[in-house]
Amino acid sequence: MKKVLILYAKYGGGHLSAATAIQTYLEENYYYTVEVKCVDCVEYYNQFLSDMTTNAYKNLAKNAPNLWKKIYYGSKKGLLAKISGKANSMMAKKLLSLLTDFSPDMVVSTHPFSSQIISLLKEQKKINCDLATVLTDFAPHDQWLVGKEYCDYYFVSNNKMRQDLIDNYGVPSEKVFATGVPLSSKFSEKIDDEKTYSNYQLNPDKKTILFFGGGEFGLGKKRTVLILKSLAKHLDEYQIVAVSGRNKKMNNEFLNLYEKLQNEDLHVLKYTKDVPSLMHISSLVVTKPGGLTSSESLASNLPILIINPIPGQEEENAEFLEASGSAVWLKKDDNIDDVINNLLNDPQKLEQMKINTTQIAKPNSTMDICEILLESK
Repeated sequence: MKKVLILYAKYGGGHLSAATAIQTYLEENYYYTVEVKCVDCVEYYNQFLSDMTTNAYKNLAKNAPNLWKKIYYGSKKGLLAKISGKANSMMAKKLLSLLTDFSPDMVVSTHPFSSQIISLLKEQKKINCDLATVLTDFAPHDQWLVGKEYCDYYFVSNNKMRQDLIDNYGVPSEKVFATGVPLSSKFSEKIDDEKTYSNYQLNPDKKTILFFGGGEFGLGKKRTVLILKSLAKHLDEYQIVAVSGRNKKMNNEFLNLYEKLQNEDLHVLKYTKDVPSLMHISSLVVTKPGGLTSSESLASNLPILIINPIPGQEEENAEFLEASGSAVWLKKDDNIDDVINNLLNDPQKLEQMKINTTQIAKPNSTMDICEILLESK
């Protein structure tokens, strides 16, 4: 039986979601030939360090986005890159015990830290296993490519990114696969639209806008509420499902708007596990461009209105999505009403955006990754 160790770090939800999607697919489809273990590499090293650095990341991204942008780009080289390298060396010593005990045939990494740690251990000849790195955004970052000589597979979100790794990072073409970001199997299952309309008391005769308010980050709260208010001016034609996530202040603002409007076509949710179903019935999603949510939207052939990207990786995601013609980026200095009016009053543009999603969507990403890993050798 082949052993697969999946490593991640929970800086943003996409890394964990990608790891979980791969774990679930392997356990459901290869249970007779594969043993799977999924581990947070930073938490395994030290719980306190994991909690502290995760909170620091959230606070920086939310409260000091420009500082986070400097850290993000600064981590590609110089002092921050050296600090990262030393931290990985310390974590590698602890993680080696896990690798020795479990003795995996393959490690699948969904975060740069774990890719670097495994590469370092392979370089030191302390382990001998295949390494697969799964990038969870739409543009590469140098940290993902540290120790690339010791990585056997790279899975990326799009063909442009694949070519970038080949041309600009020198990764052999046979190692890079444009499979897409791993998605939950729920996005490939048959969805009962009638049940979704009924569960959320939605009108099947009205078009639906799915609005994500930023979740725990709650970025640009005032502007986010202004965007929702602008969208609400179109409730004669659309119904809105506004998801505030775990941000209490955002949820209160959404509920206050509902109380003011008293319009049943505005639906406010704190949280939902039915993202695939809600995306399936929607005509537009309004969201920050995280790698996971963007990939889910594309897999649902859903046009995207991008708001509040985190500087760094999410701005790079926004640039790619806008250039593909599948998204409109509502930038900081744009007039909110003008952008929204132009978009919602132009059904041909929305339809073309929907068509454009099919050119870059990867709905079978998780299956494709697992099949390449387990059936290529």
